[in-house]
Amino acid sequence: MKNFIYIVFFVLLPFIGKTQTNHETPPNLEKQKTIIIYGSPDCHFCVATKKLFLEHNIPFVFYDIDTNKEALNEMLDKLKKNKISLNNLGIPVVDKYGEIFTNNEADFEAFLKKLIP
Repeated sequence: MKNFIYIVFFVLLPFIGKTQTNHETPPNLEKQKTIIIYGSPDCHFCVATKKLFLEHNIPFVFYDIDTNKEALNEMLDKLKKNKISLNNLGIPVVDKYGEIFTNNEADFEAFLKKLIP
């Protein structure tokens, strides 16, 4: 009986502590709680979009896709996943809690109204 207890103990030893739950939020879910603006600091549409969110006290994260290639690739991946054509794509691209908006509107004001109705 004593040997049986030792065998069970050593068999179960590697699994001790592995049943703990990880309470950290995965990075992709954390980003969905935040509005992300992908653009360029030199783009007047991007500046106006940032200003709109600031005026409405809505927190956001701005990624400069000219200098941050990781953010550029992230933006392109989101566009592809949402089946948004890259032809005639305009910036900014806004990820509003997982919903993607692109500035390819003929009317920039209509684009802004989609962001903050």
